[in-house]
Amino acid sequence: MSIETNIQTVKDFFAAIGRGDTGALLALVAEDIEWIIPGEDWPLAGTLHGHAGLADLLETASRSIDMSTEPQEFVAQGDRFLVVADSRRERSKRPTRRLWTTRSLPLRFETAS
Repeated sequence: MSIETNIQTVKDFFAAIGRGDTGALLALVAEDIEWIIPGEDWPLAGTLHGHAGLADLLETASRSIDMSTEPQEFVAQGDRFLVVADSRRERSKRPTRRLWTTRSLPLRFETAS
């Protein structure tokens, strides 16, 4: 796939997250996706595997946090991507800048704050 096609896939991925569209999100990712969210004492932290793991993550997120994520920049090089996004918790309204990286789209996803 071309870099432009891959960037559009990543944009579609974030759009599906924003809509809470689990079906569309799962259609965009490989069945053996690995998603790593660093941290401790946070309901979303950990390493998740496969469609079931991603679906569980989305369910947990919808119950435990009230946050929106707005991608600001997409950077691609080969099969590696960096997404710079602003996340906002509804209570604080203060944005937090986050970096999302993916390798071998869409097998592995990592977030870093």
